[in-house]
Amino acid sequence: MNAPCVFGFHEATFLSLIPPQARDALEHWLDTQKSLNGASENTIKAYSNDTADFIAFMTQYSGESQGLGALGRITTRDMRAWMAATRSTDVGARSLARKLSSVKSFYRWLAEREGFEPTAVLTIRAPKFQKKLPRPLAVDAAKSMIETVEYQTPHAWVAARDSAVITLLYGCGLRISEALGLIGADVPLPETLRIVGKGGKERVVPVLPAAREAVQGYLKICPHPLEPTAPLFRGIRGGALNARAIQDVMAKARMQLGLPATATPHAMRHSFATHLLSAGGDLRSIQELLGHASLSTTQAYTAVDTARLMEVYDRTHPKA
Repeated sequence: MNAPCVFGFHEATFLSLIPPQARDALEHWLDTQKSLNGASENTIKAYSNDTADFIAFMTQYSGESQGLGALGRITTRDMRAWMAATRSTDVGARSLARKLSSVKSFYRWLAEREGFEPTAVLTIRAPKFQKKLPRPLAVDAAKSMIETVEYQTPHAWVAARDSAVITLLYGCGLRISEALGLIGADVPLPETLRIVGKGGKERVVPVLPAAREAVQGYLKICPHPLEPTAPLFRGIRGGALNARAIQDVMAKARMQLGLPATATPHAMRHSFATHLLSAGGDLRSIQELLGHASLSTTQAYTAVDTARLMEVYDRTHPKA
């Protein structure tokens, strides 16, 4: 377990503040989250860092080793002290809420395993923060982005590759990791594609003809051999394409198009959902296409649509 030091501790000191008993419990919980709940590597890393930070702070704050017994005796006052100390390190309300969620998840598991009452931890309220709305591109801007990325490289096959990846993000609502996770065995792309998303959650997404054509166009001129188990999208040297390459090419294209910094690969996925909603798609269907575990996550797109409607209203209403 390799967690960063957020309270000014050197790494060796930081790790020494987590007693073996608590470290073992934390690692057992992380294994459970990964194997039974299908948590992604990024989620596991965040859980590990957040909860290790918490245990290290409590050890320093209480002046005693935070064994399992001590962890079970943490009070509401202790929790508030941790939250205040965390905020003092320039951690924002959103990040603190995420950290608290990690700690609460660990405590639910630990309390059931050790048989103590976790109320002091679980009843602490997360700080309020304004949720950021997705920032989709306009329909014309999304199309222009796909076209413009082709002109960012002198290599025809790289241009076709970049265009194919971004077409998949916009045409199928894929995450960048999902698009880059496709392998040779996935082509030729069928009319529907089975995607394994966050937490191992599976979904089936329709593949538009434009997306299938873009991928086939890339494959025709890709200099690297297509192998069933190898990544579909390749880097210059033939290895797996890094998401950073797509982020960089979109950054160049958006500068040419005069688009904001929010025009990222993930914005293409947001655009897919928002444009579907604007065209009359229902939230439940869009939730399934995006692979959101909760409908509340998808409901953010209704706020985007409403916000855009109000902008138009303010601009055009005769009494505005």
